[in-house]
Parts: sequence; structure tokens; C-alpha cells
Amino acid sequence: MQNIFILLILIIGTSGLVAQTLLLRELLIGFYGNELTLGIILSNWMILEAIGALVVGRFIDRIKNKTNILVLLQVLFSITLPLSIYFSRIYKLVFGVPFGEGIGLLAIFFSSFIIIVPSAITHGGLFSCICKIFSIYSNDPSGSIGKAYSIETIGSIIAGLALTYFFIPYCNSFQVAFILAIGNLIICLFFFKLIPRPTRYLILICLVGLLFSVLQLERMQQSSIEKEWRGTRVLEYKNSLYGNIAVTEKNNQYSFFYNGLPIITTPTPDKQFVEEFGNLPLLFHQNPRDVLVIGNGAGGLINEILKEPVKYIDYLELDPLLIKLLKKYPSKITAQEFSDPRVNIINLDAKSFLRNTPRKYDVILIGTGEPADLNSNRFFTQEFFLLIKPKLNFGGILSLHLPGSLTYLSNELKNLNACILNGIKNSYRYSRVIPGDSNLILACDTQDLSRIKPLDISERISQRNIKETILIPSYVEYRLNPGWESWFAQNLRSVKIQTNLDFRPIALFEILNLWNAKFAGNFSHYFSLMKNLRCSDTLIIVAIITFFFVLGIRKKKSPKISINYCIFTTGFFGMLVNLILLFLFQISFGYLYYKIGLLIGVFMLGVALGSMIFARRKQLLKNTLLLLGIIEVAIILFLIILEICLNLLSSQNSSLIFMFLFFISGALLGAEFPLANRIFLMKENELGKTMGTLYFFDLLGGWLAGILGGIVFLPILGIASSCNLIIFFKLSSLLILILSFKEIFSGKNPLT
Repeated sequence: MQNIFILLILIIGTSGLVAQTLLLRELLIGFYGNELTLGIILSNWMILEAIGALVVGRFIDRIKNKTNILVLLQVLFSITLPLSIYFSRIYKLVFGVPFGEGIGLLAIFFSSFIIIVPSAITHGGLFSCICKIFSIYSNDPSGSIGKAYSIETIGSIIAGLALTYFFIPYCNSFQVAFILAIGNLIICLFFFKLIPRPTRYLILICLVGLLFSVLQLERMQQSSIEKEWRGTRVLEYKNSLYGNIAVTEKNNQYSFFYNGLPIITTPTPDKQFVEEFGNLPLLFHQNPRDVLVIGNGAGGLINEILKEPVKYIDYLELDPLLIKLLKKYPSKITAQEFSDPRVNIINLDAKSFLRNTPRKYDVILIGTGEPADLNSNRFFTQEFFLLIKPKLNFGGILSLHLPGSLTYLSNELKNLNACILNGIKNSYRYSRVIPGDSNLILACDTQDLSRIKPLDISERISQRNIKETILIPSYVEYRLNPGWESWFAQNLRSVKIQTNLDFRPIALFEILNLWNAKFAGNFSHYFSLMKNLRCSDTLIIVAIITFFFVLGIRKKKSPKISINYCIFTTGFFGMLVNLILLFLFQISFGYLYYKIGLLIGVFMLGVALGSMIFARRKQLLKNTLLLLGIIEVAIILFLIILEICLNLLSSQNSSLIFMFLFFISGALLGAEFPLANRIFLMKENELGKTMGTLYFFDLLGGWLAGILGGIVFLPILGIASSCNLIIFFKLSSLLILILSFKEIFSGKNPLT
């Protein structure tokens, strides 16, 4: 019977990570791919899991037929996951949000919370329940939580690998959900004799219903997509290793969406944008021959560049599926672009390509949209501008575009443009802004771009025989009017904002602030106040929290408070260090979605081994409190080393060092949980209550780090200061441990 429970824990671990990832990907599409919302979604999942674990943990010790509760939770999880996926696609329709309209942070928080409630709570309750039942069949009840934690973690490792190499490439979300549901229900059949008759009938009904539903999976997929993309005809809806791509058709116009955002429109693109961005940067150059386009070049931009006397165009597009779909649904423009021998399509990350290519260019265009996510922001930092600089020929020009306006620049627009322009001005001797609804930014290190007049541009258009263009002399005179540049410069003169950097991506915060101002005006003012947060402020907050915990310990004389706080700060460490390492990986390589399953799998492997070592080896646990203190110190040292090595990590060409860091951080996280469990069970025998309480504080810490890490700590404080914040928290928990247990380093155990 114990082997059956081990298999069940593996399935629970696999189901949890797969369900979390499926819902996360689906919600990201609804939130237009903004990766800053990852922390919110993950935090909601963690706090709901914590509630489920705490509630079930509080009552499971008193329930006689624990197996029946376990099976009922399995059934509930199996039913609710497909429903949550369906609702994640149609929630805007339900709440009356028009197609194509975004929502603010508060709406993101509450909608994601509601969507994942049933799956997350039942999964958290499942873990509390299985831990209690597993302990009954275990020879070491006090160590059974650590073993269950380890086995569940191994299930998460399996899930990460399966998602990366099988589920995401070959299955849609409903197919994956039904595979999980059938697996969860089949394992319930092993407990058929241990559960009452009504529950048996429920399992059989659900199994039969699922088997019949398999025939309707494609219809469910299509129905949910049609509701999600209402008003358009969805031709393709595919998940690649890098993101979700949808191709829609309306009035003979094809739109290509990447993670919910429109990136390319054919056969009629935005004529004003592609003609200006595709021609003006080249017209500022005396003789453009070699051009590099980074992202979103197909469908019009490259076609405009081909009007110039260029020799070749290197077009970088990371996701090969996007190119494949553009060729599957061709237009006259894309056919010309892809068939022209001067166009060379390269499916590589831009940073990796620029580090290794010997080529130099006359003009480099950053065609990716605004820096709305971790991946695109990498191309708007001062470090990236400096990386491009040696790849420009003498007189070479870098060009990019940012959101703008010729009528009114809001504070959010000013801040977004200013933080990126700071990086341009710090990297190049000369720069020029051509204001508009899309601000065109030019940078060069060897020629003063301000000396080029509208007449020069018009003459070059005539000399190069560029026809069928909106860039007629009067329009060029209007767009390059010095009055617009003076007006724009005057608006930004009073703006004082940090430079957008790899390790402090303030543009991510500003783009989210801009988004929030559009869709959640009442909340945007309070959100923008977070920009004033400093590392010293967080130190004061940690000191206040520590003070109140110390008062609580002194008043109640309960060592459990310090253990709970220790686990809380460890959960905070686990979530925030994961975000930091994922962030660093994305900065270095740019293909996080391709490796995220593997990276999380390595992290979970560390968690599993760490918890296994300290759950099984009783001879190492003669002084549990001392070991807990040593691990606290080890976490602090790990963070100090990580902070020292930040610059080295960002320039790494090998992912092995990241694998190692994910593994070590996971092992440190996994080691504390079984130790804290043993300390609690020295005093109490209610294993379910103990597990639920510790799991709750672990996930609560992760929730806090997730909800603030992605949208506040990393973009505003930066990576180095975020490391310091975790160090402050762990120093405070170590201090509280020492104050609670004066014998922590003396070899005595005050709980025995």
C-alpha cells in the first residue's frame, strides 16, 4: 500500500506543476504576454494552495475516513482544471470586457484569483491529506512529511520535463488537462475498497464522463478560442517553445498575435509606421548597404527597407514558428520579402547573435514592440545599446521606436521614453528623437544627426528613386520640424528617472504603469507611488516586522513563532531567488520559455534531494535547531555570492552555471522544511495540522515575494538590491531563531 501512496504523491506533484503552468500560459495570453503579471498569477496560486493546505491540515487529523477525503479532492481537482482553462479564455466575455481591451493590475489580480481558486485550493488540500495518510503507513511518522515533500518534488521534476518536451509542443491545454484528470481518477481506483459507495459511484461516473468527453476535446478547444477571439476568424492557434501564436482573419486582413499582442498585419500593414520606420533611419545614412532588423520585420518593414539600395538584410526572429505561419498565410508583401535574395532570416536570440557575429552594419533597427515583457526589455537597456555599438560601421545608425503622442505626453509616457533615452545618451555621442504617435529614436557615435535637414532627406528620397511613399517633401518637412523636437525635449526636461538597465529594468515598471493608467485609472496613482521605493525603505520594513515577531516570542514564550517566521522567509527566498535567476537567464540567453521547464526541474531536483537528506538521515538530526541555523547562514552566503557574481552571470554563454545555481537554491529551500517539521513534532503529534501550518507559511512567503517581486522589487530596486532584501529577511529570521533558542549553538534542544 505504501508504494501506491508514493505513486499517488508523484501524480499529485506532477498535476500541480502542470496545472499551474497551463493556467499561467493561458492567463498570460489574456494579459497580453506581460511577464510582470507572472508574479501575480504565481502568488495567487501559492496563497490559494496555502489556504487549501492549512484548512485541510486543520481538520484531517480528526476525520476517520481520510482516504475518502483524499479521493474526493482528487475528483474535484480532475473536474475543475479543464473548467478553469475554459474560463481563463472566456473571462473577458463573462465580465463584459471588449475584445482587444486590456485590464489593470487589480482586475488581473482578482480575475486570475477567481480562475485558479478551485484547482489551487484542492491541490493544496491534497498535499496535506496525503501527508497524513502517508505517515500512517510510514515507519518514521515525523519524517514522513519530508519524504512526501521530496516525492511530490520529483513529480514536479517529471512535470517540468514532460511539459517542455511533450505536452507543450504536441498537445493543447485541454488534452493535457484530460490526461491529468484520467490519471488522477485511475489512481483512485486503487482505494476502491477503502471508500464509501457514493464516492465509488462518483469516480466511475467521472471516468465515464471523461472518456466520452475525449471525443469533444477539439470542439471545446475551438469553442473556447472562438469566444476568446470573438469577432474574428481564428485560423491558427499554436503553442511554440517560445510562446503562443494566433493567426486571425477579418475582412480579408490577417493578424498575427504573439502571446495575445498583435505584432504583424497583412496584407495591409500600418502604412505610416512601416514607411517611416523602414525608411527614415536609412535616409539619415549617406549610403546604407548592410542592415540588421531585430524582430517583427516581416509584413511591411522589410519591404520598405528593400526600396533602399541595400546589399543585404539580416532579419532576426527567435521563433521559427512565426516565420512558418507567415509563409503558410502569405501576402504579396511577405512573399516578396521572403523570396528576395538579399533577405537572410536568422532564428537566433539577438544578444547571442551580436556577441558572436563578425558582421557590422550601416543601420540596425530594433523592430520589437515596446518593452512590455522580460524578453523585449532586454533590447531597450543601456547594456544592449553598448553591445550594438561595435557592430555599427563608421557612420552607422541605431534606430528604435517607443510609444508617443503629438498632443499630450502623460507622466507615464514621459518616464518610459526618458529611462530608455538615458541609456541611448549614455551610450552614443549623438541622438535624435522624431516625435509622433510612435517616437522614432536615432543614435549614432560618429555623425551629428541634428545637422541633417528635411531638404537633405527629400533629396536622398529622389536620388534613391524611392516611390509610392508618404514621405513627400511637405510631409518630411512636417515630421522633422524642429518645433516638435523642442516640444518633446521641453516635456522631458523635468523628468528625473533612472536609466533602464539589465539589472534594474525600470522600463518594465513604467510600461506597466502606462498600461495601468489606461485600464485602471483610479488605482494607477497608488501604483506609481511604488516607484519611490528604496532599498533603505525595505530594510526599515524588515526591521519593524522583526521587532513585532520578537515581541510576540517574548510575550507568548512560544518557539513555534520563530520556526513559522523562518519558513516564511525561506518561502520568500525561494520565490524571489527563482525570479532573479530566471530574470538573469533571460538577460543572458533570451529563450527562457524554451528552458523554463528544465530550469524549474533542476530547482525542484535540488528541493527533493535537500528534503530527502534531512528527512531520512536521523543521525544528522541530533541537533535539529543547530542545523536549521546553519542552513539559514548558508542561504545568506549563497545570496552574497550571487550578488557578487551578477556581472559574470549576465555574460555567460553556458547555461550550466545557471543549472548549478537553481540546484543549490532548491537544495537550501528543501532542507529547511523537514527540519522545521521535526522541531514541531517534538512538541505536537498532530501531523496534519503541523504540515498545514508549515506549508501555509512557506507559501505565504512565496506569495509575498511573487506579488511584489515581478512588479516592484526587480524593476525598481534592481537585482542586486533584491538580493539584499532577501539577505535582510534571512538575517532577521536567524536573529529571531537565536533569540528564541539561546541554546541553538550549544548542542541543547529546548523543545525536548
